[in-house]
Amino acid sequence: MSSTKEVRWGIMATGWIAQTFVKDILLDPSTRGVSDVRHIVTGVASSSSVSSAEKFIDNFVTPSQSTKSTAYGSYEELAKDPDVDIVYIGSPHSHHYQNAMLCLSHNKPVLCEKALTVNAAQAKILYKTAKEKNLFFMEAVWTRYFPLSKAIRKHIQDNDIGEVIRVVSDLSIGVVPEEAFDLGHRMVNLDLAGGALLDLGIYSLTWVFQTIYHTLSADLQKRSRPKVVGAAITSEPRTGADESTLLLLEFPKSTPSGKTKTHAVATTAMRVSDDPARIREEKEEAQVPAVRIQGEKGEIQVYGPIYRPTRYRLVPKDKAAEVLDKHFEFEGGAHGMMYEADEAARCLIAGKLESEGLPWAESTLIMEIMDEARKQGGLVYPDAIESTDYPVNLTAKAS
Repeated sequence: MSSTKEVRWGIMATGWIAQTFVKDILLDPSTRGVSDVRHIVTGVASSSSVSSAEKFIDNFVTPSQSTKSTAYGSYEELAKDPDVDIVYIGSPHSHHYQNAMLCLSHNKPVLCEKALTVNAAQAKILYKTAKEKNLFFMEAVWTRYFPLSKAIRKHIQDNDIGEVIRVVSDLSIGVVPEEAFDLGHRMVNLDLAGGALLDLGIYSLTWVFQTIYHTLSADLQKRSRPKVVGAAITSEPRTGADESTLLLLEFPKSTPSGKTKTHAVATTAMRVSDDPARIREEKEEAQVPAVRIQGEKGEIQVYGPIYRPTRYRLVPKDKAAEVLDKHFEFEGGAHGMMYEADEAARCLIAGKLESEGLPWAESTLIMEIMDEARKQGGLVYPDAIESTDYPVNLTAKAS
């Protein structure tokens, strides 16, 4: 039996998502049947003050580990810490490019929250830099690494629903933005790349790509670059950020065998909900799927929220066949971010530069799709956060 390998994390940013990530990775890995890797947090950085990092450590790190964690009042100090093996970036996606370039410039491997960057040009530079420096780099799309997601991809590859012809995917949150978000909030602030597409739509596209594209063979992937047939955007009236985005995609090769083409509709919105019954906590039978993966022999229905689903149904067209209704739980009371951390740790230990769960080329392709959707919908962000220059001082902060 191989011994447990310890991976030392540096945490860049101290907001809710970083808090959730740290709480998850510091859970006993045996609760999820993991014995090959163990996570510890050796450094935490806040861009505002060292006291914020100290408070984060006191609240979320110290209660779960005996190893000392160092607090930093700047991201650069964290990037220079020799006791950090890999940096988790949990800042707003408007800042990801600058923050990731900082880490790479100090030879630190990176796990960076999604959406990876503001545009594909930035993503390409990050991956090119990581390759040149021989550093592991991974976009943190946590949903891809769930046992539920892996089970659904296996159904597709095993031809359990036949050739996939269409996928419909939605993440819509059912709030009135004028009431839910002040002008500085990351959801509507253009200086923070605010809007539904990059924050929510990335999940709709995640389900499209991990079911239609990621399940193809490497050869078919090369011949199945999707095109954006159409995109429609509704702007939030106060700031111009997108409050609703719809994409129609066409993939030249269907999965799993590539015998036809596949279409996908990926949607995201603020004012409407992908499932009002779920929000109202109605009975399960009243809820509707937020993702439908439709094949020649049946379909897979995924129940939301699709960033953290716990249920899917496989419904065969054959009336004599049973409907498979599967429920999943997150072990140890976790939120679910430990799976991506385990993947990153294993890749790092193995000397890999990228994860097979979300290769660099696929991550970049998704960014290119979002670029095209923005182009067709006329959505433009400020020059500073669209820039590929480094370093650029970004002053905007989330409210």
